[in-house]
Amino acid sequence: MKDRFPGWGRVAVLRTRPETVLEDYARLMELAGFREALPPDKETILKVNISWQTWYPACSTAPWQLEGVIRALLAAGYRHLIAAQNNTVVVDAYVGERNNKHLYVVQKYGLRNVHLYESQYRWVLYEPQRPFLVLDQVYPEGVYIPEILIGRNIIQLPTVKTHVFTTITGAMKNAFGGLLGTRRHWTHSVIHETLVDLLMIQQDIHPGLFAVMDGTFAGDGPGPRAMRWHEKDVILASADQVAIDAISAHMQGFDPLSIPFIRIAHEMGLGVGDPRQIEIVGEDPEWVLSQNWGFVQEDTFASRGQKMIYHGPLKPLEKLLLRTPLVPWSYLASNFYHNVYWYPFVGRKRVEAALQTKWGQLFMEYGREAGYGGVVMPGVEPRTALTVAAGLALLMAGVIAGVWWLVGRRRT
Repeated sequence: MKDRFPGWGRVAVLRTRPETVLEDYARLMELAGFREALPPDKETILKVNISWQTWYPACSTAPWQLEGVIRALLAAGYRHLIAAQNNTVVVDAYVGERNNKHLYVVQKYGLRNVHLYESQYRWVLYEPQRPFLVLDQVYPEGVYIPEILIGRNIIQLPTVKTHVFTTITGAMKNAFGGLLGTRRHWTHSVIHETLVDLLMIQQDIHPGLFAVMDGTFAGDGPGPRAMRWHEKDVILASADQVAIDAISAHMQGFDPLSIPFIRIAHEMGLGVGDPRQIEIVGEDPEWVLSQNWGFVQEDTFASRGQKMIYHGPLKPLEKLLLRTPLVPWSYLASNFYHNVYWYPFVGRKRVEAALQTKWGQLFMEYGREAGYGGVVMPGVEPRTALTVAAGLALLMAGVIAGVWWLVGRRRT
């Protein structure tokens, strides 16, 4: 069992509004005990979440979330702050940090801004301090992590939302992009155990761990992108990643201990996953525990196909489809679904409606004085549309090759 750390089992929750959100983040972090959790003599990494290069409510770290955390840290004397972005095969982080106005906030406060996948940042072999649940099986050649993360505090900056693979995504899932490289999709069939392994790594390599979660907009349905947004006006913080994810799950309407990654981490003593054992500060605990937003986890067309590979009838073809030169078909399918079909024909209307709300108006005005005002609402991406035909042909070729491979194996 992990030795208890400052902030163990404590989650701060506050209701907020645009006029006070920056000050509310500072109060939230004080309530959650960030000074005790984060050694001030260490550099502190702010792990930004970009789930889409396009702004969509509840999808990625909110600019006021990032700014509120930075202001609170600077006011408390933390001077060495680093904003960190990870790459993904389906999202351009350089475009995303601009469209989500993270770059505006980072530049405003003069933070060092790193993209962990760039060549100047070394990835080094990690030697686990306790046995992995699954990562050593997924990566028998060893698990490599960014060297820059080692020995520095880290603050995870997720939002309150559902996820097609993990029911909800939060603090624990936010480490998925930062700690694992471009082959992290290999872990999707064992994603819950992977998140627990990643929490163990974090607790080993970081002198201080903290999470700040934005629920001003929250998303349900087929997250992390194709969601229905809701104004929920809440923010959360904790040094206990298991506990903050448990409270977020509970408020969304899920039983936290029915979500495997929360239950496993709770049982292993990596944090507290049972809301009845969590100390809630800020808002009245009875109010927090009475919340049940009725969120549901749903799949997209793309995620249904992926689950057929990870857990369904296409499981025998998993390595062929996801670990060979045929793998680009899955990236093309995801890009086609989200950027060619879903956003232009479904998401755009939802964004237009969100912009009429108080938080949408705040986003519109954010950074206007520095040229970041407004919102980018793209249409069909030409590059993606032009590759669809080639991608579909590649997909068909992959399926045919896979069937022949499977038939050949059975004959032998």
